[in-house]
Amino acid sequence: MQLFVGLMSGTSMDAVDAVCVDFAGKFPRLLATHVHGISEDIRDGVLSIATGMSHNLNQLAMLDVRMGELFAEAALTVIEMAKEKPSSIQAIGSHGQTVIHQPRGHWPYTTQIGDPNIIAERTGVTTVADFRRRDMAVGGQGAPLVPAFHHAVFSSSQINRLVVNIGGMANITVLPQDKNTPVVGFDTGPGNVLLDAWATLHRGTPMDEGGCWAAQGKVHSELLRELLQDDFFLLPPPKSTGRDRFNLVWIKERLARIPVHLPPEDVQRTLCELTVASVSVAINQYSSAPREVLVCGGGVHNPVIMQGLSQALPDNPVHSTERYGLQPDWVEAVTFAWLAGRTLAGLPGNLPSVTGARRSVVLGAIYRT
Repeated sequence: MQLFVGLMSGTSMDAVDAVCVDFAGKFPRLLATHVHGISEDIRDGVLSIATGMSHNLNQLAMLDVRMGELFAEAALTVIEMAKEKPSSIQAIGSHGQTVIHQPRGHWPYTTQIGDPNIIAERTGVTTVADFRRRDMAVGGQGAPLVPAFHHAVFSSSQINRLVVNIGGMANITVLPQDKNTPVVGFDTGPGNVLLDAWATLHRGTPMDEGGCWAAQGKVHSELLRELLQDDFFLLPPPKSTGRDRFNLVWIKERLARIPVHLPPEDVQRTLCELTVASVSVAINQYSSAPREVLVCGGGVHNPVIMQGLSQALPDNPVHSTERYGLQPDWVEAVTFAWLAGRTLAGLPGNLPSVTGARRSVVLGAIYRT
């Protein structure tokens, strides 16, 4: 067995996803999965920094420690659920919690918190973390990193495939049937992040469970056009983005340009359509038909988004990644377990054709026990 733990807390900041996975076979085998809750005060603190409401350095440093403790708890829990001991785990791959990601400009930077020193010390397991900055050091965007994993497990020599990950942000990975054609992958824009923010504001819930609230609304075409005017959607890849760009303030600024008052559920429905439109336009622009579309991430549980993708891509079968052996909720966490293995083996973890890096590099820093 080749056992690794993967830890992931995404843009939604709703929980830490933890997996224990065996990479001994041709395809990853999940031994245990765990959703580890993030307390409201930690989430609020991270959100205040991520959205620019707070610039308190002491608060950021404290959150780094608290998130480290939280990630360690998640790792120990999923190891116990797998009926394994920490000593049997080769490494933990921890993505950390992104608080800011600015890959463009003269001084590009990205910051993930969740101190890996604490994770390694509390668990007694070698921990690999800080995956993004090495790619940025060689001119890359530092994101998305999951396309390398998508390429390893979902590529087919029989058909062009496309993996759509709809987390807080949405990204696509184009997997050409022709192995001589480079893999392309990039963030298409917001996935669930705006939906969650709008639901929190108007419903007092962290998300629109099952898209039920959005289903009660109607798409407002003028608002949708306004949302799609953001320069990010016009940028060519490589590109990546985050909550520091797409957030509640961003929604309110664009709503202010619409001359009519919209019911909140119509805004929610339109935000769903924004995700569908930005993803489907990117798919049509950067991939060749015929193709098969595999969807993972939390967005797979939103029927409004899934039906929208099927309607926007009528000639392309749209399936969950579960059809091919990997549950959609755990793909990102498994990715960072896989990347930890690459790092320990001294193998590159980035795809320059995806991130724009000048060359392939080994990602992450190793915190040994």
